[in-house]
Formats: sequence, C-alpha cells, structure tokens
Amino acid sequence: MADTLPSEFDVIVIGTGLPESIIAAACSRSGRRVLHVDSRSYYGGNWASFSFSGLLSWLKEHQENSDIENDSPVWQDQILENEEAIALSRKDKTIQHVEVFCYASQDLHEDVEEAGALQKNHALVTSANSTEAADSSFLPMEDESLSTMNCEMLTEQTPSSDPENVLEVNGAEVTGEKENHCDDKTCVPSTSAEDVSENVPIAEDTTEQPKKNRITYSQIIKEGRRFNIDLVSKLLYSRGLLIDLLIKSNVSRYAEFKNITRILAFREGRVEQVPCSRADVFNSKQLTMVEKRMLMKFLTFCMEYEKYPDEYKGYEDITFYEYLKTQKLTPNLQYIVLHSIAMTSETASSTIDGLKATRNFLHCLGRYGNTPFLFPLYGQGELPQCFCRMCAVFGGIYCLRHSVQCLVVDKESRKCKAIIDQFGQRIISEHFLVEDSYFSENMCSRVQYRQISRAVLITDRSVLKTDSDQQISILTVPAEEPGTFAVRVIELCSSTMTCMKGTYLVHLTCTSSKTAREDLEPVVQKLFIPYTEMEIENEQVEKPRILWALYFNMRDSSDISRSCYKDLPSNVYVCSGPDCGLGNDNAVKQFMSQELPLLMLRSVVK
Repeated sequence: MADTLPSEFDVIVIGTGLPESIIAAACSRSGRRVLHVDSRSYYGGNWASFSFSGLLSWLKEHQENSDIENDSPVWQDQILENEEAIALSRKDKTIQHVEVFCYASQDLHEDVEEAGALQKNHALVTSANSTEAADSSFLPMEDESLSTMNCEMLTEQTPSSDPENVLEVNGAEVTGEKENHCDDKTCVPSTSAEDVSENVPIAEDTTEQPKKNRITYSQIIKEGRRFNIDLVSKLLYSRGLLIDLLIKSNVSRYAEFKNITRILAFREGRVEQVPCSRADVFNSKQLTMVEKRMLMKFLTFCMEYEKYPDEYKGYEDITFYEYLKTQKLTPNLQYIVLHSIAMTSETASSTIDGLKATRNFLHCLGRYGNTPFLFPLYGQGELPQCFCRMCAVFGGIYCLRHSVQCLVVDKESRKCKAIIDQFGQRIISEHFLVEDSYFSENMCSRVQYRQISRAVLITDRSVLKTDSDQQISILTVPAEEPGTFAVRVIELCSSTMTCMKGTYLVHLTCTSSKTAREDLEPVVQKLFIPYTEMEIENEQVEKPRILWALYFNMRDSSDISRSCYKDLPSNVYVCSGPDCGLGNDNAVKQFMSQELPLLMLRSVVK
C-alpha cells in the first residue's frame, strides 16, 4: 500500500528505463534512500521486452491509453500558498502509428489458450526461416573472465543463487533462470519456478523441423512465453560503455549474453556475409586477392588513423563515402566498409566520424567472438531489470503501477521539494529524476522530438541460410531514395531465448521520415515474402516468410537540452528514452553526465 511508503527519500526516480535504472542503482549503492516508481505494470518503459501474450496486452494498453483523459487535479488542495505544482502526464504519447498483421495460418479447431489473440489480417507482407542455439559468449571480469547469470529471486537486500542451476560454459559461470516482471507495489525484480521452467533452455530434440511443417498462429500463442520481444532493438559493443559499466559495477552477474555470429550485407538484391576478422578476410570467396590486400591495408590504417593525419587532412569537410572514393578501394570494398563496418550511409557521416566508427568496430573485434557485438539473452529488457535488481539489493524501494500526479515546487527557490502520488501521499526528496515521457504537453511545448520507425517480424527461416541454423545476424540495408534512411535489421534465433523453436525474430529500425510501415515495408518486401497456404508446399521458395508483423513509431527524446523544457526546476533531471543508434552509449552517457553529486553517480563503478 502507498501509505506504507516512507515520507522522505534522498532520490525519487520516475520511470524504469535503462538510464533511470542505472542512476537509481548508483544512488542506492552509494547509500542514498531511493524510491523508484513507474506507472506502468512492467519494468523498462520503452526498453522493455515482452512475451508474445505480453506484447498483445501492451498493444491493448496502448490503445486504451490513447483514450485516457486527465482527470481534474484532486491534489490541488495539498499545494500550499508558497508552492506550485507541475502536473505530470497520464498519457504515454511515445508510441504512434501501431499496425499489426498476422499471416500465419489460424487453425480454427485449435484452442487459443492465451487471451488477447488477434484475428488473422489478410494483407501483403513477408517472412523468414528458423534457427537455434549458438554458443554463448559471456562477459568477463576485468581479468577477461566474468561470470554472468540470469536474474533470480531477490530477498530483501541479499541476492540468492541456486548452486544446482550453475553450469560452466567456456570458463564462465552462468545460471539458467529468467527474471520476470514484478508484482505490484513496493516490489523488486523476481522470478518464479513456473517462469523459470517456461524460459530456461530445455533439453529437447534439436533436429531441424520438416520443411513442410506448418506454424500456425495458435501455435505462436501457445508458445508465447518462448518469445521475448524488445520494443527497442540494440546490440552491445564488446568494448562499449555499457559493457564496461556492467563489468565494473558487477551488475553483469545478473545477465547472460551471446555473441552476434555474423554481419551481413544486402547488395544487388542478394544477402551475403561480410568478412570481419583477418581470417575471414583471407578465407572469403567474395573478394579477390588484390581486394583482400587493399582491405587489410585500409583497416590497419583505420586502427591508428590519428597517427597519420596527412592521410585524411583536407578531407574533414566531406562525407566518409566521398573519402572512401579517394582511397585505393574497389566499389565492392567501399560498400563493405561504409555499410557493414562503419555502419553508416553515404550522407550521414563525415570523414572523421566514419574513421572513428570503423576504428570502434575493429577495436571491439575478438574480445568475445568473431564480431564486435553481444546480445543479452531474453532480450534488451533484461538490462534495466539488472540495474533495478542492484538498486533493490542496496535498499531501493520499487513501486510499479504507481503513478505520480505532480511535482511540488517551492516558488521562492524554484526547486522541487516533493511529489504527490496517485493516493494523494506527499513524498519529500532532495533530487528527482523523471523520464521524458512523463512530462505534460505544456512542459514539452518547446521540444522538437525525432521519431524512430520500428518493425518486429516473426519469420519461418533466416534471411541467409547456411549449414548452421544457429546464427544471430545484423544487416544494414542502405537508403535508396533522398530523404530516407538506412534500415538496420537484427535477426535473432531461438537460442537467444527470444523466440520459439522453428522461428526467427527479426527487428527493423531506422530514423523516421514517414510512418513506420511506410519507412520499413519496402525493405521487408525485399527480404521476405508473404506467408500463404499455397507456398507452404513449395520447397523452392528462396525468401523467408513472415508469420506475424508489428509496425510502430517510437519517440526519440535523446540529445534534447534541458533548457527546452519549460520551467524545469534545477533539481529535476531528465532522462531520455531510447535513441536510434545501434549501441547503448547514449544511456550510459546520461548516467555519466547528469548533474547529481559525483559521489552518487560514480559509486556504482567502484
């Protein structure tokens, strides 16, 4: 109950996204009293991951949320003469243009056990093939051997582990448990035996399913807990800021990771694998011997480009694409470097930015595998929960489904002094962190938001079939028309614990120029084909088939100056939602740059 909450804290955090969760963990670990609240019923905000039935519930909540009207402020009676209130929004306006399509066969004779199942929608889309388990890659400690484990049941302030669930993989200890979303009020991340049994890898027959085996929508619903579908699609650079923070803070013990196994390119209507390491380059059949030498020479230069300023001096004001044309690189190599290594576009990056991106890619190679990237098992939504777990272990109090009505501001000092929650309780604090989506339209009237276009597909096989069905892939599809943006495609197999056996989970992301479907459907049609009953029997179909698709636009509130927010008190700090970038550096930079006392912020890495 809300009336059991203490009436005073050192820090109140509103929203459980990744930046807020990192800062809450830092504050709690430094000994501050932390209250972490979220009006949603799940952790992570727009960083969350859902089972399939959970995603259907999220879609339903989004639809209902759009109909919410802000009630009359009953808390006005609690505002004193020397105070004023900043009302917070009850509507989440960060998600727009939601469109859902189901192409899988719906067997009407099968009982759909999960509530919220969508009826089949006959529309044009596409799909993909199945893959499975890949070898896990685990974060090392600072001595390069770090043990990671999935989240488990928390007692008050002491983490627990079950020795029987610990197993040794590549010299690292991991556990096979899955952290699930919390209950209601004043709770901490937890999991139940039922959840664990539903989500841990099960020793089952891993033989490939017959090509003619039909995957129905009812089957997807029944296996819904096998899915962990991210609202935001990101990867972790193996030497990125978030990996360093996870290791130094020891939060990584709450998570488990896999290495991205391949990087793909889309050229002339075909998907092909890009060589990453030195061995890949010299073993590649796509490159001639001359091209291999050219590529290795250029990549060697990029690793230490700052030592050779004469090589790029005079090119700083042109794009990286134009700079590559001046180098001794064939068009084939220029394409690989631009889209699959620097992961930029013809117009997006300057020469210096492109060289930095290429160096970062090369610097991350080989730390945990053959590519620079890691992916958290059970989805991106595990990461905010890991930091929430640390905050709870050190005494932080968590309340989900707990909304804040307003911030109470002292007129004289212009500082926030308290919040008033949904039960009318006034809770005092010294510092306040608020996720951007909680601010009202009036407070954000001067803010210019960007948008992210997102698509989530469930497909029946991989975009590039190989001998192994254990592939986790990233692919960049360049923009073809002016004013549009390159589309990033991340394809996850069932070994990532994000989809059921026999399917792939495909995430598409780009900066919005139109609605998500308008931005992404052209790429979907290039890579996939519609799933129809007639094509099930056709074993010669080359492209994967889509079973289910979701399109939506998400607000990008990153890189917005606090001066854009109207009358923001000096002790209220704003955290943004996810950005469109591939990595999580923006979230960590918010943690490093917030104006809270340094002791409070830095202690998490000590």
